[in-house]
Amino acid sequence: MRSLRTACAAVAALVLAGCAAEPSGPAPVPPATERDQDALIRYAQRVLVDGCLDRQGLAVAREPSSPQESRRLRDALFGAGPTELSLALPTGHTVRAHTDGCLAAARHALYGDQRRWFRAEVTVNNLSAEAAARMRADPAHRAARARFARCLEAAGPTRTPGPEQGVEQRCARESGLASVEARLRPTRLAEVRLLRRDQLTTHTRLRTRALHRAAEISAAYPHGNTPEKGSASP
Repeated sequence: MRSLRTACAAVAALVLAGCAAEPSGPAPVPPATERDQDALIRYAQRVLVDGCLDRQGLAVAREPSSPQESRRLRDALFGAGPTELSLALPTGHTVRAHTDGCLAAARHALYGDQRRWFRAEVTVNNLSAEAAARMRADPAHRAARARFARCLEAAGPTRTPGPEQGVEQRCARESGLASVEARLRPTRLAEVRLLRRDQLTTHTRLRTRALHRAAEISAAYPHGNTPEKGSASP
């Protein structure tokens, strides 16, 4: 699969080189809103992935003709063999990813450094989960959960689905769990963001790079000239 990785990276590099080689005007400016920025990056990634697959005679938009072609498509898209990237989270989960395949090549073309982006993206995407784990470990939260459990137990085991929701809301209020979470959640999230500030900075920097690359790709390959409609590429 290393040859596939090299091929995909080369395809992505050629696409970007083609975008940069046309001095038809000022560099495209990325959109201002986060929603539009996300859409732009997804579109550029789709262009790169579809181009990489197309050069291998593959396409996500059509149904594979055989199990062998399905496996080939999956390997070409997501990579094959053992995953090269791995990050163990403070929550106890481990996230893994490939560095080969068309999807990885597209991300390399956009973000520049797959390993740094993987680490930063996974860390940032799990900040809320890390903050929630810290909140649950707080003695005040543990005590409130115990009161909440006793309240539910006192309500009896025959609660129907409708009233159960109301009972849980009442118990969360009466046990103090709701107020404890409202107080602790923003505090723990602020702690986690401070603890992971280096990864947050890296995430912002690499995302900014990707936005400018994506704007160039979108300008060179307008939406009407790509297989966006009906394409299932990531």
